[in-house]
Amino acid sequence: MTIQAENVKETKKNLENRDTDITICHGPVPSLEEYVKKDWWKRIFNAYYLKTDGDVVEDQRLTKSEVDFFIKIMDFKSDQHILDLCCGQGRHSIELAKIGLENIYGIDLSRYLILKAKSNAKKNGVLCKFREGDARRIPYPPDTFECVMILGNSFGYFEYINDDIRVIKEVLRVLKPWGKILIDITDGEYLKNHFQARSWEWIDRNLFVCRERTLSLDEQRLISREVITHVNKGVLVDQFYAERLYSKERISELLKNAGFTNITFHGTISPESQRHQDLGMMERRIVVSALVKKEWTEIKNRIKQTTKKIIVLFGDPNKPDVLKPLQKFDDDDFYTIDQLKAALNELKDYSFSYLDNHNTIIQDLQNLKGKIDYVFNLCDEGYFNDARKELHIPALLEILRIPYTGSGPQCLAFCYDKSLVRGIAKELQIPVPEAIYVKPNDKIIDLPLYFPAIVKPNFGDSSFGITQKSVVYNGEELLGAITEIRKNFGYDKPILIEQFLPGKDLTIGIIGNPPDNYIILPIIEEDYSSLPQELPKICGYEAKWQPDSPYWNIKSIPAKLPPDVVEVIENCSLRLFERLECQDYARFDWRLDGRGNPKLLEINPNPGWCWDGHLAKMCKYADISYKEMLKKILEGVEKRIGLT
Repeated sequence: MTIQAENVKETKKNLENRDTDITICHGPVPSLEEYVKKDWWKRIFNAYYLKTDGDVVEDQRLTKSEVDFFIKIMDFKSDQHILDLCCGQGRHSIELAKIGLENIYGIDLSRYLILKAKSNAKKNGVLCKFREGDARRIPYPPDTFECVMILGNSFGYFEYINDDIRVIKEVLRVLKPWGKILIDITDGEYLKNHFQARSWEWIDRNLFVCRERTLSLDEQRLISREVITHVNKGVLVDQFYAERLYSKERISELLKNAGFTNITFHGTISPESQRHQDLGMMERRIVVSALVKKEWTEIKNRIKQTTKKIIVLFGDPNKPDVLKPLQKFDDDDFYTIDQLKAALNELKDYSFSYLDNHNTIIQDLQNLKGKIDYVFNLCDEGYFNDARKELHIPALLEILRIPYTGSGPQCLAFCYDKSLVRGIAKELQIPVPEAIYVKPNDKIIDLPLYFPAIVKPNFGDSSFGITQKSVVYNGEELLGAITEIRKNFGYDKPILIEQFLPGKDLTIGIIGNPPDNYIILPIIEEDYSSLPQELPKICGYEAKWQPDSPYWNIKSIPAKLPPDVVEVIENCSLRLFERLECQDYARFDWRLDGRGNPKLLEINPNPGWCWDGHLAKMCKYADISYKEMLKKILEGVEKRIGLT
């Protein structure tokens, strides 16, 4: 075996073991970013942190100097309520309390640092209220504080900027009208150009730390690695972390978009470490403050209800449905509905009723107005089981002013048009396959510059019109596929001739509503290993509706993807969710090209809700049961409409 092969094997082994609790020194790694866990910040702030960063965060002289600077900026009053968010071991809070401020609160996610903060406060004879908590969900009511501080470069740890936005919006929520935020954050623009790629320093007589740093692929975060070593015991910690790099312009934009005004920069902080060694992210920090001008939060004296009254809305089982093989509801459909009802019956504090008669649905909803909390809209068949009228249901509910789950009519209209979604994705610089748009009356069709290609209806869902014959390898097969869609499926609308991608067939789901409250489900891929080699690898009409087809045996499995591919898919899906104004839940279909690059295929707002659908499969791999999946959708709409 060559040295190179041994290194590859060792790197692979390290990757497989990196989620264990065993201390591993990974040795040389090709990419620091691949080793950064999404929640690295849950583990890193411990006793080692107080040693490696002790030249700054444990230097009382530096802390006092910083607090003196902050006092000049904020003009604190002794009776003000001040929150030190991400307070660490409480160094700034304790210093403020020592000068006479009476109502100092501190929150940090690290239990170790909170216990340390409480111990330090007791030693200094001051009273500070420290507690564990997540900055994205600040455990205090609205309008509680005159000032919220985020100090010592404690902002920008999350993988997604949406989480940073959540923090800022939470700060705005708990601030009183005319309250202020104070942020001390690394100067991202400076650090991007001046970070030390490699360094090492002695921590004490026995410990030293070696560091590596590099920019992330998108150059928005600084990726760091620390190897802490004891001279006798060897490597103690080999850890990776990443922090978002904010320039003055970006942090200003973030604050402005969240609703802050009077954004003011107060210079920079550059601590003088007594070690005179690597300061890392603390080397040069921006200090910025902003004001919140808002009304006092209205206190609603609503009578507590022990049961939420929900109407569940389905397609009409007594009407034809052209998308189904027999063009009507069958036993599988009724079984799916029964599975849903069984899961909903297990949810406490809810009372569900069901509507599926579209002949009387308008009158029924009018009679229910004011008597229910909202509608659980599961009518993805569309009004009168017409898929093009799926948007009519939420439009009707909006006319009646009845809240509902899922996306609104505008979003459903956009996403029903595959070509339109492609255009929006391109606008957002999100990759899509090449495609040609063919109108029904086009007599001459331009042959694509690429083969193989897939021929699909531009309008529609449930893989209507997409079969094994849809994948074509030449002009003759292309014309045959178009004829198949036109004649056999009776489809007379525009067609897309799209580049067929040979890579993994992927799906990702989102439940909730970014940027405030959402979860990203694990990406799954279609396992085509059971499919005969001669058949194209697609999850089309046969896979969903024809049990006697070889496609019926296709399974969905957790996708094994490089971290950078996962990041692209997750980030792009979130951007599309917000741009298209999806609500409560959505699914995004992707496929990899021959080089492993992900490209968007389509977007499914209000995706299939059945117990064995793709959304439920993704939830299963996230240890979320079908019942819990439904509850999370309900909780999403309740938070969105202010019912919680």
